[in-house]
Amino acid sequence: MSKKFKRYTITSALPYANGPIHIGHLAGVYVPADIYARYLRMKGEDVLFIGGSDEHGVPITIKARKEGVSPQDIVDRYHSIIKRSFKDFGISFDVYSRTSAPIHHETASEFFEKLYEDGKFIVKTNEQYFDEENHQFLADRYITGTCPHCGFEKAYGDQCENCGTSLSPLELKDPKSALSGNVPVLKETKHWYLPLDQYENWLGEWILKGHKDDWKPNVYGQVKSWVDQGLKARAVTRDLDWGVRVPVEGADGKVLYVWFDAPIGYISASKEWAQRTGNDWEKYWKDDESKLVHFIGKDNIVFHCIIFPVMLKAEGSYIMPDNVPANEFLNLENDKISTSRNWAVWLHEYLEDFPGKQDVLRYVLTANAPETKDNDFTWKDFQARNNNELLAIFGNFVNRTLVLTQKYFDGIVPYTDTFDEEAKAVFEEMAAFPQKISSSIERYRFREALSELMNLARLGNKYLTDKEPWKVFKTDPDKVREILNVSLQIVANLSVISQPFLPFTADKLQDMINLKGLKWADAGRSNLLKAGSQINKAEFLFEKIEDKSIEEQVRRLLDTKKENEKDLAAIPAKEPIGFDDFMKMDIRTGTILEAEKVEKTKKLLKLKIDTGIDQRIVVSGIAGYYEAADIIGKKVCVLVNLAPRKLRGIESRGMILMAEDADGKLCFVSPSEDVANGSGVK
Repeated sequence: MSKKFKRYTITSALPYANGPIHIGHLAGVYVPADIYARYLRMKGEDVLFIGGSDEHGVPITIKARKEGVSPQDIVDRYHSIIKRSFKDFGISFDVYSRTSAPIHHETASEFFEKLYEDGKFIVKTNEQYFDEENHQFLADRYITGTCPHCGFEKAYGDQCENCGTSLSPLELKDPKSALSGNVPVLKETKHWYLPLDQYENWLGEWILKGHKDDWKPNVYGQVKSWVDQGLKARAVTRDLDWGVRVPVEGADGKVLYVWFDAPIGYISASKEWAQRTGNDWEKYWKDDESKLVHFIGKDNIVFHCIIFPVMLKAEGSYIMPDNVPANEFLNLENDKISTSRNWAVWLHEYLEDFPGKQDVLRYVLTANAPETKDNDFTWKDFQARNNNELLAIFGNFVNRTLVLTQKYFDGIVPYTDTFDEEAKAVFEEMAAFPQKISSSIERYRFREALSELMNLARLGNKYLTDKEPWKVFKTDPDKVREILNVSLQIVANLSVISQPFLPFTADKLQDMINLKGLKWADAGRSNLLKAGSQINKAEFLFEKIEDKSIEEQVRRLLDTKKENEKDLAAIPAKEPIGFDDFMKMDIRTGTILEAEKVEKTKKLLKLKIDTGIDQRIVVSGIAGYYEAADIIGKKVCVLVNLAPRKLRGIESRGMILMAEDADGKLCFVSPSEDVANGSGVK
């Protein structure tokens, strides 16, 4: 933050309105964004913090069709749940809008028209699958077939969920319509494309040179990979009946692709806010003295670092994002969060089960934030962090300080005109915390910032414990005045710097010490509480979370897992084969020597394996379950005489044997004892 900005435009990824919010969303996007926005407001900055529901796209139409309702019914239901959950949780949006709103349709249409009139699109006519029974073109997700790469028979038209390879519908073998089950026909259709390749040089200058040192490595690396491999024109329209209508002649039955219209939702939300408040929204989007920051998860990096910036650049009047501090993914109890399997902690349910404990979840999700790599949420860790950190350190220090002040001085902040060297040292250390926390927040290191907040609480706790005012009072009451004055100043500072992280706790604490309206600049001072001022009766900031509550949450997850197992019937056995067919398979033990992620795929890993007979490359769709670095040295079983096949341009020679459990999780089939590479599996 070397440059001084007049205002800050903060966007948070628009949650998709086909389900509620879960802890993965919170940890990856909304808690860090809220911390950042609250911190800037405390500094007196001009902040516009934008949120909203993403309400277009094929998954919503699929869900509506399954439930026999309209897409609008689906988005109305979940928009209400999501918006309410955010409000109750304390996410401090200045506006929370939705992309089905008229102002969004108007804004997105105007944006498209501007690019259309300026000749920024190219038009292509191609063949697309058409369902003759339903009289409509089929979106990629409405087409299923056999993956040409791995042979999976239920691949979608946009991706094979077995091997993770991105597909086009025309690549599928034996395609079928998910609407009617019929074989679709190919029919010509016209679409408008955004030529991303024309902006490669600009992206190279703006990001690869301009943000090499200040963007997070995971973000920069992904963007560099996309640009280095070469960008292609991307369709901005599609044949669908749900979305923003394409506002040009010859576009009947077409809507804007959701990836194009959704980020424009940030702009339309800003317009909505401006209409309500009388502000000028354009200052936040078109003034070089405004700082634009996108908070997103890693699955949205390409959209916010390449596609949306290209859209803004093509329009010509918008600023570019100054930073996109994308986070990785949060897992749950050592398993990937899955909405389809109900493997999640839903925010609206958490708020019902743990009333008044918003800050406990905010604390745990920040302490475990997946800032540089995927991280894990467990209920036991949740309990431990509450009981051993928030309660035992932060809450214990505050409670002891206020109770002792009530006991010895009737709740009056004691006066003292002398401080010993130890007290002065504590004040000096305390004064350094605001700047340390500021530095961490401004570099988007929220875990680090939260750790410093807790270090201040630890400082206070240690000081009070070491000084033992309950013993000193008997012989030296004046000394206790000094001890409690110092402790109260630390409490007051905690009430200020905890505000971005623990807003409910900070408000409660400030009520207890009768201290309101302080800004970030006030933090670090040793005279926040004036001698002679009255504090109120102490109340517990946190309470112990008992084993029973945690056991109930774990039981629910286990019940969910059992239900999933019931729903997943065993796959029927395939057609019988002869013994001679089985003997044709040459399965050997091997060791993984090298592993790396295949670029532009979610599930593929490129593995170098010592099979005992050679060292070969095998491409495997296991990236969703294993990190490349974690499986180097792993003993595996490999089908070595499988015919070579190219996956993403890489020749794969063989297949690793994996077991798939009822939840769809993959795990290695490995020898139980250490055997030589190349040993045959019989």
